[in-house]
Amino acid sequence: MADVFSKAKRSEVMSRIRSRGNKDTEVKLAKFFRRHKITGWRRQVQISSRAALLRGPKIKATRQRRPASFSVRPDFVFPKHRLEVFVDGCFWHGCPKHATKPKNNRAFWHRKLSRNKKRDVLVTRALRRANWRVLRIWEHTLQWATKKPENEARLLRRIQRALGRII
Repeated sequence: MADVFSKAKRSEVMSRIRSRGNKDTEVKLAKFFRRHKITGWRRQVQISSRAALLRGPKIKATRQRRPASFSVRPDFVFPKHRLEVFVDGCFWHGCPKHATKPKNNRAFWHRKLSRNKKRDVLVTRALRRANWRVLRIWEHTLQWATKKPENEARLLRRIQRALGRII
């Protein structure tokens, strides 16, 4: 099916889509944190390798290769617990259950979505090397959590386990 917009109009529409404040993911998780009285989080805090390494535990200098520098803006950061939470959209991050493959311009979308997956792996690896813990939550997990109490309890346990808290 052909696009209903011209190329210029499609570009304008897509440029208005923001990477933060998404109601299906970030806002829903913030409400989840407030409802369950989970505190100590900040939204959209930029973490760079220099800041992450300086705040981390002191590591004895060795002749090992220095980690590559990075800069990332996770959806939520718990600085006290050194935990970063990412809410990954099913389409953009290639959810094995719900990701769809666009039929038009397949080569472009395949490259785009595979780069997203590779970047996610590299970011997670770099943050873990910098002594951060990383929790990735799929968009569909949040949607299910708001529909059934047992799913909400499962997500709550997962977050509390990541924070090192036990109820």
